[in-house]
Amino acid sequence: MADIFDVVADPTRRDILGVLLDRETSVPESHGEISVGEIVTALGVSQPTVSKHLKVLRESGLVFVREEGQHRYYRLDRGPLERLEDWLIPFVSTDAAADAAALAGVDAAGDASLRQEQRAFASALGKAFADTAHQVTAVVAATKRR
Repeated sequence: MADIFDVVADPTRRDILGVLLDRETSVPESHGEISVGEIVTALGVSQPTVSKHLKVLRESGLVFVREEGQHRYYRLDRGPLERLEDWLIPFVSTDAAADAAALAGVDAAGDASLRQEQRAFASALGKAFADTAHQVTAVVAATKRR
């Protein structure tokens, strides 16, 4: 299964997710379901291309599919996107530093009495966040080049 960042990095897949979200919000009686043909019409992309991207979205858990005869109806599964959002929040929150300090048990200004192991933990955590931020930046840069 592809990494969720790889999945959402593709603009066509993001467009499909947008169509699914639009269906969910604008036609509530549809329960968010939309046929492949309607997605093709909405995007103006070929049916094989849409099907290929829907397969990736399905395998990554971002969409549900319901089969009815030869027809396939897709709808958005918000679960993976919510987990992605939870992961991203510390990086985009303006209060990230204050949140990290609160989790470490100190005020936002810092506390000179931190024990050595707390400092080591904070350092390791900071390095992990920096490495992850670098990976996200690389994905975003790759997406912009496409």
